[in-house]
Amino acid sequence: MDYAKVLSQELGIREDYAKNVITLLDEGNTIPFIARYRKEMHGSMDDQLIRAFSERLSYYRNLDIRREEIRELIRSQEKLTDKVNAALDKAVMLSELEDIYRPFRPKRKTRASVAKEKGLEPLAIAILKQEKGFSPAKESEKYVSSDKGVESPDDAVSGAMDIIAEMVSDNADIRKSVRSNTNRSGIIEVKAADSEQDSVYTQYYDFSQGVSKIPDHRILAINRGEKEKLLKVSIAGNDELSLNAIYKEMVRGNNPSSDIVKAACEDAYSRLIYPSIEREIRSELTERANENAIKVFADNLKQLLMQPPVKGKVVIGLDPGYRTGCKTAVVDATGKILDTAVLYPTHSKEQIERSKQKLLFLIDKYNADIISIGNGTASKETELFAADVIKSCGRTVYYMVVNEAGASVYSASKLAAEELPELDLTLRSAASIARRLQDPLAELVKIEPKAIGVGQYQHDMPQKRLSEALDGVVEDCVNSVGVDLNTASQALLSRVSGLSNTVSANIVKYREENGAFTSRAQLKKVSKLGPKAFEQSAGFLRVSGGKNPLDNTGIHPESYKVTEELLGILGYTDSEIKLGKFTDINDRLKKQNTTSLADRLGTGVPTLKDIAKELAKPGRDPRDELPQPMLRADVLDINDLKEGMTLKGTVRNVIDFGAFVDIGVHQDGLVHISEMCNRYIKHPSEVVKVGDIVDVKILSVDTKKNRISLSMKI
Repeated sequence: MDYAKVLSQELGIREDYAKNVITLLDEGNTIPFIARYRKEMHGSMDDQLIRAFSERLSYYRNLDIRREEIRELIRSQEKLTDKVNAALDKAVMLSELEDIYRPFRPKRKTRASVAKEKGLEPLAIAILKQEKGFSPAKESEKYVSSDKGVESPDDAVSGAMDIIAEMVSDNADIRKSVRSNTNRSGIIEVKAADSEQDSVYTQYYDFSQGVSKIPDHRILAINRGEKEKLLKVSIAGNDELSLNAIYKEMVRGNNPSSDIVKAACEDAYSRLIYPSIEREIRSELTERANENAIKVFADNLKQLLMQPPVKGKVVIGLDPGYRTGCKTAVVDATGKILDTAVLYPTHSKEQIERSKQKLLFLIDKYNADIISIGNGTASKETELFAADVIKSCGRTVYYMVVNEAGASVYSASKLAAEELPELDLTLRSAASIARRLQDPLAELVKIEPKAIGVGQYQHDMPQKRLSEALDGVVEDCVNSVGVDLNTASQALLSRVSGLSNTVSANIVKYREENGAFTSRAQLKKVSKLGPKAFEQSAGFLRVSGGKNPLDNTGIHPESYKVTEELLGILGYTDSEIKLGKFTDINDRLKKQNTTSLADRLGTGVPTLKDIAKELAKPGRDPRDELPQPMLRADVLDINDLKEGMTLKGTVRNVIDFGAFVDIGVHQDGLVHISEMCNRYIKHPSEVVKVGDIVDVKILSVDTKKNRISLSMKI
């Protein structure tokens, strides 16, 4: 297969770019490195497109491996004809290859194989010819043999029909036709296993929808219901349409033989073909639903990781709890632990008052600016408590509820024990909750991505595929932001392009033994960090206040010479270069012909523009350009909500049928996809993303079920 040609057509990119990306990937370059520092070779494709390219390239390469395996298996049987060979070459999907291989696949004992053992295959072939004047009844008499278990002519015909049925089932064109018909006109039918039993699946107790129309979240829901033995699921196909297609392929004329072939076709369809096709289609629907759910999860995770950091603030982290109290940690602007405590905002009046005074003391002592509250058990009560304390402060203090998913996983991890050995396991969660507000990306990379909980049905997903997709998101986010070489944890460094866990640990060790890095070049002294790892990682690692101001930018060391020549051409003095202030560089660049300038410097226009962008804002954090998170000073109760009320809220999760929005009460409200905007949208992600600040209107409030229905159509 010509991978570059196929992928260029599939993804809508130039064929020469596709060839270059294949070469770059095969040379061991990482996707973030290719996306950022090899733009001229691929036309500035982004990391997501390159990742999709890489996945499809792997698919097609595996397809070719399987194609050759099947070819060799058929050749070993001495059955590889020109027709089969051509069909194998033409196949572009794994299912097509497997359909071609089906007639040649070694079979377990079947009705057809038993009939063949009885010597009935010649009779089956004779009947299948459907020649005029041929009498199956008369011919079948020749095959009667008590020794072989063929007691009568009817037994012989029955065995021949089994052989014909299997031949029909093994026909790749027939299977393709039935699959197409069922995909186009089949109906998913769902029934209750026990209609008297109440469950969360009651809406599916008598449900049906077209295979071609059923949305992914319903597929995942009914799959889970079936797994829990609460639902029975089947696909009703268009039997008449499929059978007519089979008759057209197999039945010839109108005679006793064709009647037998027709009956064999009906048996093949109901007993062999349709059950198999039904399983295949359900598997394909599930795979599609899984992939789209993983994509939604990945999009949500990216938005969560890329939430703007709350910089330069002292934060108090509260990990809510009932019986064991509310674990509390104060962290300074760099994330260093200043103090810890345990508060009891849900216990007796005396303990609540003592806890209030303790929190006020911590706020005053450390000049805390923000309280970060985990959204788990007792979060509502803790939020009310914090809001009440804030009213008693002599200055402005805000609070924010953050997603605490995975905090307990982190606090019990080896990494947490190494980072915070002086803290009790429970207090580590409070520190993590505080740091999540200060720098979501740096803190959340310490947790397995799927434990962060911004998807749906994540436990039903193929876990290997989910982990691969989410790890890719984390990698893209970390490298798009960049990492401070002197403050980054091992967990954060390990997500940098080209750095393994071992090398990341060695960087931290080198830093501890030799002091802060003063240049990127020092990385070459780190154990096991070779030339390739340096090439892949250096541009994503920042050195603030080092010897070379370029080390605090996203400019790759390989482009330093070009950068210095550019600054000379644009008229910057040595003193200006030493200060590292180039805020007017884009104005100076506009006076130049960028194409000619790039040629003169021996670089590409995309790289030239990237250099200028980095020089204009050294140490730039792309997250700073996003809307800041919404901080609160007071709290609402669900009973305060009235129909028609308008509020601001933060999008916490985006799913197939809508989005959950935090409006300042303990229960997030749901904006259904139909209430997002006045135009048709296929998915909520077209309108909102995790972390977005949105205006919403209260449609309804069900206090008994804790359900809030919202609308963005204001």
